[in-house]
Amino acid sequence: MSIAEVKIDEKIKQEIKEPGKFKIIMINDNQTPMDFVVDILQRIFRHSHATAEQITLTIHTEGSAIVGTYSFEVAEQKSSEALALSRANGFPLQLKIEAE
Repeated sequence: MSIAEVKIDEKIKQEIKEPGKFKIIMINDNQTPMDFVVDILQRIFRHSHATAEQITLTIHTEGSAIVGTYSFEVAEQKSSEALALSRANGFPLQLKIEAE
């Protein structure tokens, strides 16, 4: 009796993919005060006062603007924080997360 040897010659190709980035888009509404939006942009998204004002004006004039780009988990967390703060203050602020 002979034992047959099996020789496996496989090359495994590993592909490492960087996690995707997601942008948070803030949408304009006619009820959320601009000062409140500036405050959220500073507190949650860590923008300077000048940048927060500029983004707020863009949201107001163009209907929406990107307020930050993060990994999915961070984007989801920051969006949740902003929405919770907005709802706690009685404002209907809307955010959207999109893949970059």
